[in-house]
Amino acid sequence: MTSQQLKSKIDALWTQFWTGGITNPLSVIEQITFLMFARLIDMRESRNERTAKRLGRDFKALFTADQQDLRWSHFINMSGPDLLAHVRDRVLPSFKNMAYDEATFGEYMKDAQLLIQKPALLERAIELINELPLEQSDIKGDIYEYLLSKLTTAGINGQFRTPRHIIRFMAQMMKPTPSETVCDPSCGTAGFLVETMKYILETYSDEDGTWTEADGSKHYTGNLLKDHEREFIQKNMFHGFDFDATMLRVASMNLLLHGVDAPDIHYQDTLASNFTENYPSKATNGFDLILANPPFKGSLDEDHVHPRLLRTAKTKKTELLFLSLIVEMLKLGGRAAVIVPDGVLFGSSKAHQAIRKMLVEENGLEGVISLPSGVFKPYAGVSTAILIFTKGSETSDVFFYDVQADGFSLDDKRTKIADDDLPAALAAWEGRKSANLDDRTQPAFTVSKGDLAKNKYDLSLSRYQEVVYEEEAYDPPKEILTRLKMLQVDIDQGIVDLEGMLQ
Repeated sequence: MTSQQLKSKIDALWTQFWTGGITNPLSVIEQITFLMFARLIDMRESRNERTAKRLGRDFKALFTADQQDLRWSHFINMSGPDLLAHVRDRVLPSFKNMAYDEATFGEYMKDAQLLIQKPALLERAIELINELPLEQSDIKGDIYEYLLSKLTTAGINGQFRTPRHIIRFMAQMMKPTPSETVCDPSCGTAGFLVETMKYILETYSDEDGTWTEADGSKHYTGNLLKDHEREFIQKNMFHGFDFDATMLRVASMNLLLHGVDAPDIHYQDTLASNFTENYPSKATNGFDLILANPPFKGSLDEDHVHPRLLRTAKTKKTELLFLSLIVEMLKLGGRAAVIVPDGVLFGSSKAHQAIRKMLVEENGLEGVISLPSGVFKPYAGVSTAILIFTKGSETSDVFFYDVQADGFSLDDKRTKIADDDLPAALAAWEGRKSANLDDRTQPAFTVSKGDLAKNKYDLSLSRYQEVVYEEEAYDPPKEILTRLKMLQVDIDQGIVDLEGMLQ
């Protein structure tokens, strides 16, 4: 099945929900998620049954003897009101007890509700999902990514889907390894975690490598994930939090379809005073890497915010609180790449200055990547930047880069275009330690810690970038007037000639 055929299947499925009365994009994706989950766990059960039979051993079944009617392969043969009642009253409620390989599906599936009210819509949805090639690991993630691309509205708390090419760019800059714990404290659909998984597979699972034999043993030339690394990736690497239960279900399915069977995803407002303070201890006293695009919008009551986040700066702004939180959640030496609105870079309030000072003086601020204002359209036109820092290290020269184009038009349509500064930005970032970046008229340049301090830790690119104005040469005014007079003479003569033609 080609990519276009797959998209046509998804479009047809989407149209069925739309015409069936379910028009909220997030609700459509949630309902599709439930049905895809039902099919995936049945596929897994069937695979385990075949393996156990072939090897003559027992396995831990997801479905007991009296639960076989809950399996996808059973109820796809049902129809009409009986199918609707069975899926609504039997299948979805059973999700909360589903768990395998330490996956915590029950936590984010416990409130699953079927919004489909029409038996015909459910039948057609099941039929279309049954046709999707979910057994192909290299395709099923793409299927879900295409589904998520249909999310075109922002949430009431300022959360919206981060463009995948921006996330990929951030992952390439941070270069995660198979031994690092990775977290997103506001994970949404888990785009950052998924792209990290993709990066790991692309970087450490080199299919072009070769096996050679020497001294009676086999050796692999190329990158190849070891068994303990694969187990770590499945059970310990990925951590995410969100306070939107629907987003958690979508995030979990997104990771599942991209090869992460047991992600550590939790329903939690990470800014709240009841956030488990010792949680990072599960990840060896903090996380190695945090990639995030926290909500920009809104403010919180101080009584709601965890007291430790107010130590650096007393503020109600979520974008500032999340920066404090991310520093708290990192282990010493841990790294972060965080998208922030431009206001964080130059805001003049005491809280803004305190947060920036904390990043520069108490941690190692390494980079500020300015993004064009249309990157988040059609959700929002806000200007943003990526802050890159390391907890507990020392700031020296901070790398700045002015991204003018990201490969897509900066209007609501966001169509693909040729102009793309991201590859050049990545190359400049990777070569920053050996390059001369003193020329502030270029897209890439560095600013010393001292200069930042003198400017109240202002991190806006425009504060330090030097703009070169080209001097335009103009003819003397008398020469211009002489040419105008000559033109006027020609015009007058033309009018006389026209009058002569009309006589």
